[in-house]
Amino acid sequence: MLNLPLFYFTFFTLVFVLSILMNGLFLRFSKTMGVRKSEGTIRWSEVHKPALGGITFYITFLIALITYSLFFSASQFLMHTEIIGLLAACTIAFMMGLADDAYDTNPILKFSTQVLCGIILIYAGIYVQVFSNIYLNYIVTMLWVVGLMNAINLLDNMDAIASIVVLGALSTMISLILIEKSITTVFFILMLGTSSSILAFLFFNWHPSKMFMGDTGTQFLGLFMAALSIMFLWNGTFSTIPLPPEKKIISAILTFALPIIDTTVVFFNRLMKGTSPFRGGKDHTTHHLYYLGLNEAQIAVLYIIYTGICLSCVVVMNKYILEWSRLYSIIMVLFFLLSLATFFVITRIKKAGHPDS
Repeated sequence: MLNLPLFYFTFFTLVFVLSILMNGLFLRFSKTMGVRKSEGTIRWSEVHKPALGGITFYITFLIALITYSLFFSASQFLMHTEIIGLLAACTIAFMMGLADDAYDTNPILKFSTQVLCGIILIYAGIYVQVFSNIYLNYIVTMLWVVGLMNAINLLDNMDAIASIVVLGALSTMISLILIEKSITTVFFILMLGTSSSILAFLFFNWHPSKMFMGDTGTQFLGLFMAALSIMFLWNGTFSTIPLPPEKKIISAILTFALPIIDTTVVFFNRLMKGTSPFRGGKDHTTHHLYYLGLNEAQIAVLYIIYTGICLSCVVVMNKYILEWSRLYSIIMVLFFLLSLATFFVITRIKKAGHPDS
C-alpha cells in the first residue's frame, strides 16, 4: 500500500531539486533567449534578464499529471473531463505567454486567448456554481479567469512578488484539502508540484533576481490558479458539507486579495490621471512602497506577511467557523476594504523619486 505522506514528501523534494536544476540550466544557456527588450514593455528592473521561469512551471505541471497517472489511476486521468480541460487551457495559456515573451504579441490576441481559455474551462465543467442563474455563473467565471490572468501578470512587476502571491494562494488551497484529508485527487498533486516548482524558482527570483517568470509563467499560473480557485474556493469542492455562498466568495477574494487590490488601485489611479489603465508603468502598489523608502526585499517580506494573514483568515473561516453568519461576512469584507483603502492611500502620497512627484 502506498505511503501517501512519504510519497508526497518525495515527490515535492524531487520536483524542487529538478526545478532548481532546470532553472539553473535555463539561466546558463539563455543568453538572449527569453530576454524582453521590447520598447513597449516597461519593467521595474532596468537590467535585461531571462524570462524563462514559466517553462519550469509548465514542465512540472506535466510531470505531476504523469506521476498521478502512474501511481494512482491512469483511467481516471484519461476519462476526467475537468483534467483534460485544465490541461488544454493551461497549454494554450502557456503557449500564449511563450509567444508574448518571444515576440511581444498584440494585446487583442492575448485577450482573445484568455477568453478562449475561459470557454474551454466552462466547457470542461470548471465554472463558478454559486448563483442560481447559469449564465451569471458563466459570466463570473469568464471575468474571474481573464481578470486573474491579467492580475497575476500585472503583479509580476518586482522581484519575487508574483511568486509569493501564487505560492500563498496554493498554500491556502492545499491547507483546505489537508483539513478534509482528501489528498488522493490529481488536483492535490498538481498543487504540490507547482508549489515546489515556485519555491525553487524563488531562489532565482528573489531580489536581486537572476531571472523573471515572464508572461510564460504569469499566463500559465493565472489560468491554473483561476481554475483551481473556481473548484476549491468558489465551489468549495474541498468541503464535505455545503458552504454558504458568501463564505465561498469571500474565501476566493481573500486568497487573491493582493492581485485584486493592486489591479484595482492601478486601474483607478490611471483613470484619474487620464492615462490608459492597460499600459505598463511604474505605479503599482509595490512601486509606491519603494518610493516610501522600503527596499525590494522588504517589500517582498511585507507581501509575505500580508499573504500569510489572508491565508490564516481563509483557513480559520473554513476550519473553525462552521456556523457562518452575516457578522463574519461584514468583518471579512471590512478587512478587505480596509486593505484596499490602505494601499490606495499609499499610492496617493506624494513621494520623492516618484515620476509624478
